[in-house]
Amino acid sequence: MSVTEPRGTSAVVELVGASFGYADRPVVTGLNLVIAPGEAVAIVGPNGSGKSTLVKGLVGLARQFDGSAALFGIPIDDFTDRARLGYVPQRHTLSTSVACTAREIVATGRLVCRPWWRPAGRADEDSCRRALRRVGLADRAEHEVSTLSGGQQRRVLIARALAADPDLLLMDEPTAGVDAFNQQVLARVLGDLRADRDVTLVVVTHELGALSDVITRVVVVDDGRIRWDGSIEEYARRDDLLHTHDGHHVDTDHGPTGAVPTDWRSHP
Repeated sequence: MSVTEPRGTSAVVELVGASFGYADRPVVTGLNLVIAPGEAVAIVGPNGSGKSTLVKGLVGLARQFDGSAALFGIPIDDFTDRARLGYVPQRHTLSTSVACTAREIVATGRLVCRPWWRPAGRADEDSCRRALRRVGLADRAEHEVSTLSGGQQRRVLIARALAADPDLLLMDEPTAGVDAFNQQVLARVLGDLRADRDVTLVVVTHELGALSDVITRVVVVDDGRIRWDGSIEEYARRDDLLHTHDGHHVDTDHGPTGAVPTDWRSHP
């Protein structure tokens, strides 16, 4: 199966024969993909397969060469409501030289919600507080990001993407370089997002095991093409598919291992 049919509602993402790349070189080609509201889709595949380029194409960071590509029924080239998109790039941590607080980083996620000349208002401040609370960092709002652990910095980036209350959240390797505990925390954050509101998740990942309770569907990208598309249960049964998602790379964030405690939001 290479493309999923629409599910009776307007598609959040719809690609038909789409190609994305950089300069004059397509990286991913012939993409046929439909994602319905509320789905949680993992994009998996080997390094260099084009997973990140696919997501960057959706947010306008990679050039579209061929085919059609639409968000919420609007061609990507014509899509201007950027507040509906939340994007977490492939970045292990924030720079330790950044001299600003977690709240200030998250506040930049609200810039798409108002004209550049309008100062932040109460609604912006409330959204930033809510975003930090949702990722379990309300008590770290005024801490400089350089003092936060790698896992906490990753959650700050997710909070920044959530600050505009997006309908579609796209994340590129959100668990890479994060220890087992913080992978579980991130999975709980994403699970809560799906339970609390109708947000659609698209996650590029090598570590599908960490997100297995959140993801509903898996798309396999290999050699610049979508090779398979189906439910996570079907994917787990397919021995002929590439399964490289069970390991994880640990950074210097030394949180405890084991199950996530009930009061996980208060953990450092």
